[in-house]
Amino acid sequence: MATCSLVCCEQQSDSDKAVIVRFSNGIVQKADKLDFFMYRSVDEVNPRKKPRRIMVAESARMSYVGQNFGLSSLKCNHLCKYYVGVLNKQTMQMEVHSAQMFNMQPVVPGETATAKPNDTVLTHKEKVDSLIEAFGTNKQKRALSSRRLNQVGNETLNQAVAKAANSVIDEKGLEALQQEVAQTESLADFALHLPPCNADADTPENVYPLDELLSPVDFKALEQAGSKMTELSPEELQTMKDSGGLGSVVKHLETMPSGGEARDKMAGCAFYLSMLIKLSQQKNITRKFGLEEGCPRIVQTKIIRTFTVETFNNGRVQNMVSTSMRTKLTAYCLALLLHMGHMTADLTLLHRDLPISEASVVEVARSMGLTLEKKPRGRKSGASLQDEHKHASLVLPLVRHKQLLPNRKRKKMS
Repeated sequence: MATCSLVCCEQQSDSDKAVIVRFSNGIVQKADKLDFFMYRSVDEVNPRKKPRRIMVAESARMSYVGQNFGLSSLKCNHLCKYYVGVLNKQTMQMEVHSAQMFNMQPVVPGETATAKPNDTVLTHKEKVDSLIEAFGTNKQKRALSSRRLNQVGNETLNQAVAKAANSVIDEKGLEALQQEVAQTESLADFALHLPPCNADADTPENVYPLDELLSPVDFKALEQAGSKMTELSPEELQTMKDSGGLGSVVKHLETMPSGGEARDKMAGCAFYLSMLIKLSQQKNITRKFGLEEGCPRIVQTKIIRTFTVETFNNGRVQNMVSTSMRTKLTAYCLALLLHMGHMTADLTLLHRDLPISEASVVEVARSMGLTLEKKPRGRKSGASLQDEHKHASLVLPLVRHKQLLPNRKRKKMS
């Protein structure tokens, strides 16, 4: 019996990978009669478009097309790695090459060329229905006819919806409907960026659970970084306060618990809050964010994944803090301050730390169902209005605030 040995090839690029094709409509009897062509993306800068490939197989009667991107691509290419062995019969060595799979689908010649610009593009299901209608068996035609009878035509449905919409507009009025839509969209936008909420909780601490903001694994990783914040001297705290941007953190560092688990938890929350505030003050985020301050890698990865969005710029994928992400950062900072301040947070200090307006901070607090109030900063009875700080408290049951809508002035007819 002849024996062979395996030889692993060197690292290959995407263009050098072997190709495995699978025909969706059957098995090709004479594969040698097919001419195969490989097309690659001309965009060599975009990392998402660079590996895109299109495989074309042509014969005298039919053409087949397959691609490794889009809806028609095989998902297994992203989940598995495939290899192909090529046996050299002279040396009896088998070379192992990495491979990628293509799902080849038939293309009717001239189908797109005869289509008119105003024609509706048929889906795959509609094309199959047309084939059944033309060449299907009697059983298939009866099933197709039954299915079409059970469907409501698009034109009939659109007319019914238009008629119902007109009746609602005549009944309520267009302006009232626009206000309802604006209120619903605003509440929906805020709901997407709020921390996980348990409105049916028995205690205020469980409404926005601390474990959803910082898990026990995160607290374990923040022990060293949090302990450094507890060792800051009063002079260093005063420097942080004068530099601006971390007033909420300094306030809680000045009133740290004496010791025990409560002190460690407060220190971890203070460091995490400082990272969130610093993130909100930046626009483009690098992979080195927070590492100089001693932020653990697991916490840094969590912050970037949760509060940044990916953008493509100059051939590179970058992380940035968008306007919606700043709203999300505000909500998470506010929830964290509630746990640090016995379910009460200073909105004025938080506004001064974050690069958003005070009205936006108040609106986030309203959307979280918090109770709003004004308190003098000091204990002096003669405190001025400028010294009054807005506070938010979590009191059960949660408050359902009315959405504030801009006042629309009506022009008076002379």
